[in-house]
Amino acid sequence: MKKHYSILVALLATVPASAVFACATCGCSLSSDAAMGYSASTGWMVSLQYDYLNQNQLRLGSSSISPAQVAAINNAGGNQEVENGTINRYVTLGLGYAPSADWNFKLMVPYIDRSHTTYGSASNPLSSGDLSGATVSSLGDIKFITSYQGLLPTHNLGFQLGVKLPTGNYGGPNAAGTGTVGRDPVSFTSGPGTGSLLDTSLQAGTGSTDLIVGAYYYQPVSQNFDAFVNGQFQAAVMQRLDQAGADYRPGNLATVSFGLRYEANPDIVPQLQMNITRKSQDQGALADTADTAGTVAYLSPGVTVAVAKDTHLYAFLQLPVYSKLAGYQLFPRWVATVGLTHAF
Repeated sequence: MKKHYSILVALLATVPASAVFACATCGCSLSSDAAMGYSASTGWMVSLQYDYLNQNQLRLGSSSISPAQVAAINNAGGNQEVENGTINRYVTLGLGYAPSADWNFKLMVPYIDRSHTTYGSASNPLSSGDLSGATVSSLGDIKFITSYQGLLPTHNLGFQLGVKLPTGNYGGPNAAGTGTVGRDPVSFTSGPGTGSLLDTSLQAGTGSTDLIVGAYYYQPVSQNFDAFVNGQFQAAVMQRLDQAGADYRPGNLATVSFGLRYEANPDIVPQLQMNITRKSQDQGALADTADTAGTVAYLSPGVTVAVAKDTHLYAFLQLPVYSKLAGYQLFPRWVATVGLTHAF
């Protein structure tokens, strides 16, 4: 059981803040720490996590809405973007070190591969000729988080303090990327695609330095079941201005997760999580303040498997069970996560 405790502490900050990367609260919110269980063991830990998130459904509030319904706003003289879809692939490398049972340090380096398509402010009837797209593949924003769990002798209560650095590619309103307008390839830094630049919130980095605070608690509830709850809050404290002095500040992000792990067989651990995310509006001259806030809840079944000594594989499927989004936002029907960890 102690072995399982330490793996989670080493992974305590691996929850990716995808919502900061891609549109409001629709990102992956899985608690990777809880996927592995808690421990007070010391030593090094390396992890690799892959997240797949296909935002292919437009939503308003708590309901889905068709692109044609959104385009009708432009038929009536409005200027509303009609988004088509965003596919996100995140690969996050983690390196953790626990010098004692009380302390843990974790570095996370994400790589982001994203493609986005939109009809822009087209009106009905929508056609493929109105569709434009952009792609970005780049290093994301690195996180460093310190965890302390020395308040209780059982080491099952912990606190986190960390920082997200603006290491990801951030171009402000002139993001470097490639894409298409209709069927003609263009560069999104010049030429006919200039009017369809990659949205600030869709770039690989946010251009901001963020402060991260969190806490977790773990408790066996029966002979075979363990329960957990954890939370994390992230807020930008410094923003980068573009050459014209315009700014972008990603909205504050709060994530709470709780669930159960069935540990009758320590080599195969089925589990169930509930992940709740709340994001406030993006701010600044470069932000889409109307379409970037909301609350989302996912039910996330998964399993962790011991594949070798000190090596574990985990896989989860996140299924949205609730959403209340501000404005018109792209939303996933499901999110998939696979991770591998090794302690040494």
